[in-house]
Amino acid sequence: MEIKILTETLENIWPMLTIFLVVIIAMRITSIKVKNEKFVFYREFMNLIFIIYAMLLFQLLTDTELNTSSGINLVPFTEIMRYKMGTDAFKLNVIGNILIFLPFGYFVSNYVKANKISHILIISVITSFTVEFVQHYIGRSFDIDDILLNVVGSILGFLLYIALNAIEKHLPRFFRSEMFYNIICIVLFAVFMVYFTRIIGLGWF
Repeated sequence: MEIKILTETLENIWPMLTIFLVVIIAMRITSIKVKNEKFVFYREFMNLIFIIYAMLLFQLLTDTELNTSSGINLVPFTEIMRYKMGTDAFKLNVIGNILIFLPFGYFVSNYVKANKISHILIISVITSFTVEFVQHYIGRSFDIDDILLNVVGSILGFLLYIALNAIEKHLPRFFRSEMFYNIICIVLFAVFMVYFTRIIGLGWF
């Protein structure tokens, strides 16, 4: 179900996403050339992935058509306990709220080079609170449970960042090289392009 929602969201925002990415890529290429910086594909690719993720997150969290409730809930676990474990509602509203912020925790941790859980905790609380505050004024609900679940997702993202860094240190040199990361990201880029062109109906692949 979460994949279906993400696909539908991407279908809705692909025009804006395409224009935005083209502008960002053009600016970045120009900046690299003017400043005579070293071009590292995997780093540029990860930056673009974060931009795509941020735009999808914005669309998902502000889309009033996905609204299933309204009002204010300030009592922790009230909404979480309403959903029976294993049901579609539980997967969407509990598991979904955790998973949607897991990439946020990873990307932010990587950006700020977080080494303490408090670093991501503060940022995720502020971000999730802001999201809930805005949602309340666009016809959706302010739910303390959503904040708790989003923070849990962000912490899992932080732990993933820490775990991957720890694993990387024990890998052979080649698997820590720019060449290896570039190869992986080129493959991911190709897969994404196939997926993206199918979504927008170009049928190139």
